Amino acid sequence: MTNLTTKMMFAGVLAAIACVPSIRADAWDQKTVFTFGAPVAVPGQVLPAGTYVFKLANSSANRHIVQVFNKEENHVFGTFLAIPDHRLRPSDKPLIKFQERPAGEPQAIKAWYYPGRSYGHELVYPKPQAAQLAELNNTAVPAMPAELTPDTVKADADIRGPEVTALVVAPLMAEEPAGQEVPVETAFAESPTSQELPETASTVPLIGLMGLLSFAAAFGLRVAASAKSN
Repeated sequence: MTNLTTKMMFAGVLAAIACVPSIRADAWDQKTVFTFGAPVAVPGQVLPAGTYVFKLANSSANRHIVQVFNKEENHVFGTFLAIPDHRLRPSDKPLIKFQERPAGEPQAIKAWYYPGRSYGHELVYPKPQAAQLAELNNTAVPAMPAELTPDTVKADADIRGPEVTALVVAPLMAEEPAGQEVPVETAFAESPTSQELPETASTVPLIGLMGLLSFAAAFGLRVAASAKSN
């Protein structure tokens, strides 16, 4: 094998290595900053007008735990369970979907979308709140037992706390507009509650790619050494 061919092989390996994607912290926790000009409702409470930071909790086991912080990120207002919410066309900007509430009351946040993702995070509301939202908006709303409402406020940034554990294992239902309660999997057939999403960052493809690149590099070195000895 000529020196030119050997150099071309190494150039290809280096180019492939240069294209390996880096995993960014903001993509992992989907940190998004929103400023609301009026109060907004979230499960179990109302957030005053202001600037808030939305993040996914640092958990590889469940990628649908949404935490809302103040602008400085030194105080968490709430930790909320969510289910996937699919969009046909991902947005290139952060998005918030709202649901209508009774006249004079702040709109309720339905779902939050990180830029470039086709799946967002639809918040799970306590049963009484979910039933009201379902009737007003003529759509199914994911619900959790009302007695867990205080846990969404008490849960701090430590996702290993018992309050967060209680939320994660809570039985989820869906409140229908006509007042029925159905399994959440039935109401949201197109948005399964699986914790695995197509957009969720995974190290498996990266590990496979790195293994392939390592093999190619080793083969190239062996060929180069053979050519040098000849």
